[in-house]
Amino acid sequence: MPKSSKEWLRRHVTDQYVRKAREQGYRSRAAFKLLEIDSKERMLRPGFTVVDLGAAPGGWSQVAAEKVGPGGRVIAIDLLPIAPISGVTVHQGDFRQVLEKHPIAPGADVVLSDLSPNLSGIPNVDQARWLELASAAVELCRKVLKPDGVFVVKAFHGEAFDALTERMKALFQKVKVVKPPASRGESAETYVVARALRPL
Repeated sequence: MPKSSKEWLRRHVTDQYVRKAREQGYRSRAAFKLLEIDSKERMLRPGFTVVDLGAAPGGWSQVAAEKVGPGGRVIAIDLLPIAPISGVTVHQGDFRQVLEKHPIAPGADVVLSDLSPNLSGIPNVDQARWLELASAAVELCRKVLKPDGVFVVKAFHGEAFDALTERMKALFQKVKVVKPPASRGESAETYVVARALRPL
């Protein structure tokens, strides 16, 4: 096993969030990122409709289903299969095609995007792939998000980061960058929270 793989495995095994996820029944440590973002932003409320893009293995969808309760709806979409989750409608496929086939009426209160491309290890290629995915998620908000809705997207610091935030500022009235404690400190990963679509 390469040294980097051993280091990742050791860090994963000793990670407090991995342990907490196992103890609390979440499918991934990423669940705590959403819990921490929501504790500050208060965006997941009972009765809300939530769309979760790039949802596999389902940690964010589990959190969303708990927060919106039986009166709400959670739609989880990923290219990868997702095992059934109580209170969640699961679709496998490209989110753009899925939501054309299954439109959301009267719209989503929250769109979550934890999308990440298959990484090549070549920074400028990975940034371009990520920007393409994230931009598609931004554009989707114009079609499915309610005017006063909230959009949360995973972002990576790098040359594409400014391009994404500028695009979001053109579409939303409020845009802020957040780094939840569960997001590893050494990671370039962060999250952008946007609210209130600008009128067309």
